[in-house]
Amino acid sequence: MTITLYGIKACDTMKKARVWLDGQGVDYVFHDYKVAGANKPDLERWVAEHGWETVLNRAGTTFRKLSDADKADLNADKAIALMLAQPSMIKRPVLDLGDGRTLVGFKPERYAEAFAA
Repeated sequence: MTITLYGIKACDTMKKARVWLDGQGVDYVFHDYKVAGANKPDLERWVAEHGWETVLNRAGTTFRKLSDADKADLNADKAIALMLAQPSMIKRPVLDLGDGRTLVGFKPERYAEAFAA
C-alpha cells in the first residue's frame, strides 16, 4: 500500500502535513503539482469521494483571481477542468491512504484517526 501526499512544496499547510507524517514515521510519496501536474482520474476520484466543493480551494488567491464567468455556474465537471488547468486551486494537501480513502486538508486529529484505523 503506497501512501501519497499531493500538494505544492512551498505551501505552509503542506509543510505541517509533512512534519506530522515524518514525526509519525509514515512512509509516503510526495506528488508536487508544480512539478508533476494534476491528473483527471485522481481529481474525479477525489470529487466523487468528497464533492467538488471540498476539493476546489475557493479561498485561495488563484481562484479569487478568476473572472466572474469562470466562477459562475460551478459544478463537478467545471471544477475539475479549473483544477486541471491550475492545480493551485486544489485544496491542499490531499492524502491518499492507499486503501481507497483520501483526506483533503490537514488536521492532525483526522490524520491520527486515519492511521489508527
